[in-house]
Amino acid sequence: MSADGTYPAYVVEEKGEPARLRRLTDADLPDGDVTVDVTHSSLNFKDGLAVTGKGPIARRLPMVCGIDLAGRVSASESPRWKPGDEVVLTGWGLSETHPGGYTARQRVRGEWLVALPEALTAEQSMAVGTAGLTAMLCVLALEESGMTPQQGPVLVTGASGGVGSVAVAVLATLGYEVVAATGRPESHGYLTALGASSFVDRAELSEPGRPLQKERWAHAVDTVGSTTLVSVLAQTAYRGSVAACGLAGGNDLPATVLPFILRGVSLLGVDSVQCPTHVRTEAWARLGADLPQGLLASLTTVRGFADIPQLAEDILAGRTRGRVVIDIHG
Repeated sequence: MSADGTYPAYVVEEKGEPARLRRLTDADLPDGDVTVDVTHSSLNFKDGLAVTGKGPIARRLPMVCGIDLAGRVSASESPRWKPGDEVVLTGWGLSETHPGGYTARQRVRGEWLVALPEALTAEQSMAVGTAGLTAMLCVLALEESGMTPQQGPVLVTGASGGVGSVAVAVLATLGYEVVAATGRPESHGYLTALGASSFVDRAELSEPGRPLQKERWAHAVDTVGSTTLVSVLAQTAYRGSVAACGLAGGNDLPATVLPFILRGVSLLGVDSVQCPTHVRTEAWARLGADLPQGLLASLTTVRGFADIPQLAEDILAGRTRGRVVIDIHG
């Protein structure tokens, strides 16, 4: 915060226009019972849409961008939190219905916050961020459906992206054979280092095919949607499960019921925005235990606050890899 009591924030002020760097004061903070001094945020596909103005993310204006934040409580009226507590917030409508994390200070509702896991720093928690949390929620959903390493390989689509990278790393650490689907051959070395055993060109999955195809994987994490998800379902083994969490390829699903009624395939929807706090807490605990910090570091890039506009363009163009952490004071 500057001597005049102001601090920077990226704010969308008009529909369809890119976010602008503005200086705010505490008078601009929204309603809530906990004020957080933000130290880190992250870059997600939704952030790219919001900051560039290329997607209608903000549902009211003006809106501070950034769907994630990590920092330290500076003031609290919530019995759950006290000044000095280190906290993480992902989802709950940040940058959509509630001002987000691309700022040095934010006020939120105490029930949205999760304590920073002991195994992670604030920077590491944002290397995980919404993308990593979503990846772990997919793993939890697949485990709940009965997934075990002995059943066969697990496919991850959009493998070099934020969700995909964490999913590959976690699944490999848990002993699964991971098949990574990507359209970027230059990322094969990176994904191999995360634990991928083999690769599928995303073009193989993005074209429409027969409703039922050769069984290739026992389970899958899909971040793409549309015809890719249809192909994934058509190639999932008998009684396998697919956790669907993204729509990078589109929000349509031009499928048939055949994988469901002839092979007993399960389609598991995964949401990280309204996910209950007790499930979030479990997922964060698992991330601290099942995502090796060395691997987390290898898939993470740290960039400064001033870089956000360019990073937003980069993620929409597919020029980012893994997770990008925003150092708010960097």
